[in-house]
Amino acid sequence: MLKRLNWSAIFTGFAWLISLAGVVVLLSFINVKKQSVKCTEVKILIPGADNFIEREEVDQILREDQGVLVGRKLEQINIHQIEQKLRANPYIGFAKVYADMDGVLRIEIKQRQPILRVLNITGQDFYIDNDGLKMPISPNFTANVLVATGNIQEVFGSRVDTLRTQMARDLYKTAQYIKKDTLWDNQIEQIIVDGKNDIELIPRVGNQRIILGSADSLDKKMKNLLVFYKKAMPQVGWETYRTINIKYTNQIVCEKRDSSLIAKKDRVLSSADSISVTRRVSDSLIRNSIADAIKSETVVDDREPGQRDAQPVIAAKPKTEVKTEKPKAKPAITEVKKEKAKTVEKKPEPAKEKPKVAEKKPEAKKTLTFAEKMAKEKAAKADSKKTAAKKTK
Repeated sequence: MLKRLNWSAIFTGFAWLISLAGVVVLLSFINVKKQSVKCTEVKILIPGADNFIEREEVDQILREDQGVLVGRKLEQINIHQIEQKLRANPYIGFAKVYADMDGVLRIEIKQRQPILRVLNITGQDFYIDNDGLKMPISPNFTANVLVATGNIQEVFGSRVDTLRTQMARDLYKTAQYIKKDTLWDNQIEQIIVDGKNDIELIPRVGNQRIILGSADSLDKKMKNLLVFYKKAMPQVGWETYRTINIKYTNQIVCEKRDSSLIAKKDRVLSSADSISVTRRVSDSLIRNSIADAIKSETVVDDREPGQRDAQPVIAAKPKTEVKTEKPKAKPAITEVKKEKAKTVEKKPEPAKEKPKVAEKKPEAKKTLTFAEKMAKEKAAKADSKKTAAKKTK
């Protein structure tokens, strides 16, 4: 009897019971802990480069829905209601709210990613995101995506809405395909819906329109266009065709541009060309102003009244005036040189002062001769006295 019992099944069931009991105990412990833990901080995480919604707007949504969260007990905060409130925002695609045992309330937000901007026939402007839903234009941020214009009947009815028309679905499929391919994402910059409800692609390189038609067999059509780019365009040139029709999956129909229009096409000036043209214009203006100034010069007659009647004064042509003015400039240069020479000659002035110092030396000689004279005078007086004495005797 005991051998027939499946002991492995019994042990497995017993292990499951123990695990379930442990989970219940853990949840009860967490619930008790949650009742005593207060919210200490609110952390908001918004990944991505697009900023359709800011952290300040999320804080405002939390305050309007729950009030002040910091300082409140975690059990008093309705996490599910916060998530629903955040997901109702037209720029938020996903929101997750949870709290840890440290009292930190964490909010993770995923923004909706637009891939196409639509300007319909009535003038409404809205986005289509990567999930095929319409979303409004943001006053905070403008996404760098494809722009679709023309005969588009799709309207924007509510904040978050699905696509209603087949043309809008084709535009969404086309934008989604272009976004995934790096080459076409860089090459195609605009989508136009013409009066025949054909989708036209406007490239960045090349002055032609690519008629796509509808979004059916989109991969095949774009592969045909890539082959045409690689083989035909390098031979015929990027300005040869006006339209490239790829709406048929088994052929490409091209419409040539008028060759005379290509020849008469204005040349695009580069920055270097514009600088050279500006210099030429400025040089010509300067030359004209100089010529006008020369022509407007009057000749002043400095002769006496009698000499003026003797021979009339003839005004010289501007060329002769320019030639006569050149010799006048040379004396000015020579005069400057003379002045420089004069200034150079003034430098030896300290040397001239030396003879003055040397002239003081003869003054000493004059004093010696004066002493001699005095001695001679004394001697003469002595002699005169001697002669007077002799005479008295």
